[in-house]
Amino acid sequence: MVPLYKVLAPRGNQGPIRKSTVSLLVKENRQALQYNKKQVPTKRNPFTEPWYAQKGNKGASLRVSLLGANKFRSMGAIASSVQANRARSMSTKSGQSSRDLYAALHLDASRSISRAETGRAAFLHRQQLTHARRIVVKLGSAVITRKDGYGLALGRLASIVEQVAELQNEGRELVMVTSGAVAFGKQKLAQELLMSLSMRETLSTKDSIRSEEAKSLIAPRASAAVGQSGLMSLYEAMFAQYGVKVAQILITKPDFYNAETRQNLNSTINELIALNILPIINTNDAVTPPPQVDEEISKKLDIRDNDSLAARLAVEIESDLIILMTDVDGIYNRPPKDEGARLIDNFVPDMISSLKFGEKSSVGTGGMDSKVKAASWALDRGTSVVICNGVSHGAIKGIIQGRKIGTFFTNSNESGLEVEVLAKNARQGSRILQSLEPEDRASAIKTLAELLETRQPDILVSNQQDIEEAERTGLSSAMLARLRLTPAKLNNLAEGLRQIADASRDVLGRTLSKTLIANNIELRQVTVPIGVLLVIFESRPDCLPQVASLALATGNGLLLKGGKEANKTNKVLMDLVKEALATVGATGAISLITKRDEISDLLQLEGDIDLVIPRGSSELVKTIQEQSQSIPVLGHAEGICHVYIDKEADVEKAVKIVRDAKCDYPSACNAMETLLIHDDIFHNTPLFTKVCQTLMKENVKIQAGPRLNKMLTFGPPLAQTFKVEFSDLECIIEVVKSMEDAIDHIHRFGSSHTDVIVTENDDTANYFLNSVDSACVFHNVSSRFADGYRLGLGAEVGISTARIHARGPVGMEGLLTTKWVLKGDCGLASEFTDGRRHFIHKKLPVENDLMCDGIYVEHQSSS
Repeated sequence: MVPLYKVLAPRGNQGPIRKSTVSLLVKENRQALQYNKKQVPTKRNPFTEPWYAQKGNKGASLRVSLLGANKFRSMGAIASSVQANRARSMSTKSGQSSRDLYAALHLDASRSISRAETGRAAFLHRQQLTHARRIVVKLGSAVITRKDGYGLALGRLASIVEQVAELQNEGRELVMVTSGAVAFGKQKLAQELLMSLSMRETLSTKDSIRSEEAKSLIAPRASAAVGQSGLMSLYEAMFAQYGVKVAQILITKPDFYNAETRQNLNSTINELIALNILPIINTNDAVTPPPQVDEEISKKLDIRDNDSLAARLAVEIESDLIILMTDVDGIYNRPPKDEGARLIDNFVPDMISSLKFGEKSSVGTGGMDSKVKAASWALDRGTSVVICNGVSHGAIKGIIQGRKIGTFFTNSNESGLEVEVLAKNARQGSRILQSLEPEDRASAIKTLAELLETRQPDILVSNQQDIEEAERTGLSSAMLARLRLTPAKLNNLAEGLRQIADASRDVLGRTLSKTLIANNIELRQVTVPIGVLLVIFESRPDCLPQVASLALATGNGLLLKGGKEANKTNKVLMDLVKEALATVGATGAISLITKRDEISDLLQLEGDIDLVIPRGSSELVKTIQEQSQSIPVLGHAEGICHVYIDKEADVEKAVKIVRDAKCDYPSACNAMETLLIHDDIFHNTPLFTKVCQTLMKENVKIQAGPRLNKMLTFGPPLAQTFKVEFSDLECIIEVVKSMEDAIDHIHRFGSSHTDVIVTENDDTANYFLNSVDSACVFHNVSSRFADGYRLGLGAEVGISTARIHARGPVGMEGLLTTKWVLKGDCGLASEFTDGRRHFIHKKLPVENDLMCDGIYVEHQSSS
């Protein structure tokens, strides 16, 4: 027989259960009493009060404290009815009050005992919601009721049930507070009302059942009485599909104001949770009196609707989180339909005085003001609150994952502006940068370059702190290499910024084409910024000043989201960027996002961000490309670069190029990952031996492709796949029969990043360069040259393998788009339609035309 304590244990891995002695502390006299597993507390009624029931002790926590939800079951066997009656008799004779409770030893490490002992504190940040264990989900009438008020919206309800069931099955403790009984009952009563209609009313084209007059005949309390049983039957059937059992609890307002009934309620909910049963709670609308003020309103939250009920209940059972689901996205600073209404992501109780509330929904009993008051009351007592749109798919699970969904109530008045505000500042700053003279933009970039050199000690100190923290957390060697800054790196970075400054003078406002449309009508295509860029980068702080200088040169606004492993370094570098921007009065043009915004939430700001550029691991880039549904993403997911050594290659050159491509900076995206060797040069020269010896001296781990593996008796281990980016001192070597074989291999396993041919035959090289479809193709040059600085772009925001807009290392040109400017003297389309004027469409020489402050300046060539 399976011991009952195993049946009643929590779903998750909670560690070993101690079945031996448990200390129970009597609350009244504070004397410690020792009970072993054979003893039974006698001064209590086990049928009305679970042995563990006490405010602050949670069901799932106590499932691991002893052997069951009830002391009889804790003895390893179900007690007989005789034993139960004897215990009930003893409890009655003792006269012990139901308020005499015991505090069990809390063995659940996943739940902080200090929150109950020292004053419960609500979560301060959304990311902490992933740790919420006990969760109350309140479903508003507007969420689960159809628009006409008759019946339930089954599609929405099914989605909510699925999410709640999945969280319950994960081991969390879910409690639902639901509306909907009135709507469910109305549907039934409407059918009865239909039977009472006259023949004339029945045959009328007018919908007599849903008219306002008919609605007034259907009493809400009668509807609630009729609908409760049907509502619970529906919930029971839906949750049964996920293996979750449910229980119904009907509550009235006096239940909370009577200490004994309140304690019984707490006890019942804890026992249900301990048995892994989902409590579904609703106000007993069939008997609930109208709201009235009583003596406790000054200290307690008056229960006027299901919002206040959920808040009171959550605080009573010490829930970690309440999710109040309604039919709007959250709290707005004014009614959502008003112009200028803005969703508040993080709500601090001090904001309540500045809010303007609209009308409540037609099917609900409480409005948004009721929700805010209930949420603020619960927050003050240590329970976190999120108000969200219950119609949104996956809202509950998204909230638990820390996503920016709805309005999160917090006591943290976090410094730093919301990302939406930063984006608007960036767009305004972009317009300021566009209005500047080219020399002013170049001067700001040079100022940043000088600051990188003069403030090196401060930068390196912060960087060392980040490195030490990263080493403690076990960051990979490849990521550490990217994180580390050196004086040489900073000097090269400053030099690259000066190149950008020199090249930026004729980038913005440059005329690309000029056409004479007709006499006195001239068309120009002019370069302009893309708008606001979001650059997300991992563990490469040197990326920050590079991208900032490119944005400054091209007049783009910029938001930067760096990895947490480089927090201190990024902050110091951002201070230098702000200092440089201040010299031209555009400090808001570039900002570093320091708040705990999830990347997935940033990718929803399609109205504020025009282009996303990820720089980091292939996992980061893939994730961003998958999650960004509306904002274009510029970047590459992988850097699987190849070097092909042709049969006519110079052996010494080939060895040097291979060594540089792999060992110069192995964690870079342009490092060689696969070496392809022509079969002839493999067999007829010492190339393979020399390459292996050179790579082994550099501690490079070599893997063999299938063809090479068959040729060697004792060779490197067989590679599992060619589609891998090592980003470390590791590579694959394979033998190919021909150049066409090498090209096919590159197209099949490559990532269209950078591929190299080493050969002395120019015709072979040209065929390779024309045939390989990659962003960068090189002849007798290391793949490490696929870099904006080395190619004379000054710096790059990343390397793109896409075929639209920009490809390869993306410098200033890749951050520009164009606009068409047409100038004329009273040009009318109708004149060309009726033949009075005729099109010329003559291409004009461009020279070096620039657009400065809206005025075209034509620079004549020196010839």
